[in-house]
Amino acid sequence: MADSHTLSVSEAAEQIRQGQLSPSAYAEALLERIDTYEPALQAWVTIDREEVLDTARQRELQLESGETPGWLHGVPVGLKDIFYTAGMKTTACSRIYADFVPDYDATCVARLKEAGAVILGKAVTTEFATSDPSPTRNPWNREHTPGGSSSGSSVAVASGMCPAALGSQTGGSTCRPAAYNGIVGLKPTYGRISRYGVIPVSWSLDTVGILVRRVTDAALLLQAMAGYDANDPGSANRPVPDYRREMDSNAGPPRLGLLNKGYFFDRATPEVRQHTEAVAGQLAQAGAVIEELELPESFATAPDCQRIIMNVECAAFHEEFFRHRADEYGPRLRANIEMGLLIPSVTYLQAQRLRRQFRQDLTGLAQRVDALLTPATPAPAPRDLNTTGDAAFQAPWTSAGLPTVVIPSGLSEDGLPLGVQFAAPPFEEGKLLGVARWCEGALGVDLRPADYI
Repeated sequence: MADSHTLSVSEAAEQIRQGQLSPSAYAEALLERIDTYEPALQAWVTIDREEVLDTARQRELQLESGETPGWLHGVPVGLKDIFYTAGMKTTACSRIYADFVPDYDATCVARLKEAGAVILGKAVTTEFATSDPSPTRNPWNREHTPGGSSSGSSVAVASGMCPAALGSQTGGSTCRPAAYNGIVGLKPTYGRISRYGVIPVSWSLDTVGILVRRVTDAALLLQAMAGYDANDPGSANRPVPDYRREMDSNAGPPRLGLLNKGYFFDRATPEVRQHTEAVAGQLAQAGAVIEELELPESFATAPDCQRIIMNVECAAFHEEFFRHRADEYGPRLRANIEMGLLIPSVTYLQAQRLRRQFRQDLTGLAQRVDALLTPATPAPAPRDLNTTGDAAFQAPWTSAGLPTVVIPSGLSEDGLPLGVQFAAPPFEEGKLLGVARWCEGALGVDLRPADYI
C-alpha cells in the first residue's frame, strides 16, 4: 500500500470493485500518511480513526456479501469543516461553533455515503469559510498561502492525504486553492448540489465544490451528489444526467473562447498572461479551435455586486451571534459583517438586479463556444500567510452561478503551480468536464509537490 496515496478516485474505486484494493488497508494507509504530514501542513480539524476504519470494514463486508458497489465504494473523502456530519463536530473553525455536533448529515454528505464513500474527517476551513487565513500550509512551499477558504481540503488532496475532498465557493474558495495547490477544482452550477446542512456564508451565492486530482474524478463525485433536494430552497429541480456519458460525448477537440482582453488579462501578472497564451497555443496545436472573445459591459459592476450580496447575506446569518459575541470573530469576518449590517436594502436589491443581467450576459457569452478559457488566478500563490489570495478570477462566475473547473497547467518560475479555468453555461457540467478532460490530456500536466510524492 506504499503508493496508494497516488491513486485517483476512479482508480481506487475500480481496484476496490475488482478486489485488488482493500478499503481497510487503503484507509489505514491514508491515516498513516496524515500522521506523517499533518504536523507540518495542518490540513485537518477532526479525524475519528475508529469510525473511519469501522466504515471501511463495513464496505469490505458489503462487497463480500455481493452488494452492488456505489460510485465511490470504499473511497475516503475529506469534508471541509462546514458540512454537517451526524455525531461529528462541525466547527467552521470558529469559536462560535467550537462544540457544535450535528445530529444529521448534510444532504451531499448523505449522498456520498450512499455512493459508498468513507468519510475521512473534517478539513480546515478559514473561519466560517470567509477571509481570515487558516493555519494550513501550502505543500509546494509552506511560506506561501494554500488559498482559501477550502484550504485544508485542497492541501489534503494535493499532498496525497485523500483522493478527494469537498469544499465550497462563495467567491473563489474552491477553484482558487485548487490552482494554488496544483489540483483540479470544480464549482458546479448554483443549485446543482444541495447545500442543506452546510453552514452558509451567502445563501444566494454558496456552491458546494469538489477537489480532486483528475477531471474524471470530479465527474464521479458530482454524479454521486447532484440532484434536487426539497430541504434546500436554492436547489435546482432538474434531472441529473449521466456525466461520464456526456463527457464521452464531448471527448474531441473543443472550441474555446479565450478571454484575453480586459478584466482577466489586465489583472494577471505578465507571467500568468504569457503562460495562459502559451497554454492556448498548445491546445490549438493539439486540435482545439481558439476564438478570442470580449466580456460584456455588465462585467464592470459584477465584482462590486458580488461583494455587496455576500456581505449582506453573511451579516444576516451571523446577526444574532454577532450581537452577543462579536469579539470572538476574526478581524476580517467581523469587518465584513459590520459592513453588511450597514448596507441599505435598496443597495442590496440593486446589486441583485444587476447580477441577474450579468448572469444572462455571461450565459450568452458561454453559449457561443464549448467552454470559456481564462487564467485560474492572477498570480501563483502569494508568499504571504496573512492572505488567502485574490479571488477575482472566480467571483464573477460564482456570482453568475455558472459552472467552472480549474486544471493544473504548469509551474511558475518560482516552482509554484499555475492553472487555467474553464466556464460553461448553467447545468452543462458534463460538456464542461469533457472539455476539461480533453485539455488535461492535451497538456499532460500532473503536478505533485516534491516533498509529498
